[in-house]
Amino acid sequence: MIPGVLLLIVIGAAAGYVATRLMRVPVDLPTAMGIGVLGAIVGGLGLRMLLTTGGWMVTFVLALLGSLALIWIWQKFTTRR
Repeated sequence: MIPGVLLLIVIGAAAGYVATRLMRVPVDLPTAMGIGVLGAIVGGLGLRMLLTTGGWMVTFVLALLGSLALIWIWQKFTTRR
């Protein structure tokens, strides 16, 4: 259980960095990593229940999708029009 959580944190940090760069969100590295870890929890654990097979690549893709969704929600609530 613990090694899986640590792997999820590392993959989530990388996915957060990639997600913030893909969406061109101007944040510092710790914030990008935090977004990624939260996204990994949302995407990696939530969607992982639906997909019972797969390795680290599936976990990375799910963490990336979770990070992208979290950034999108964050931008919707923080941007002022």
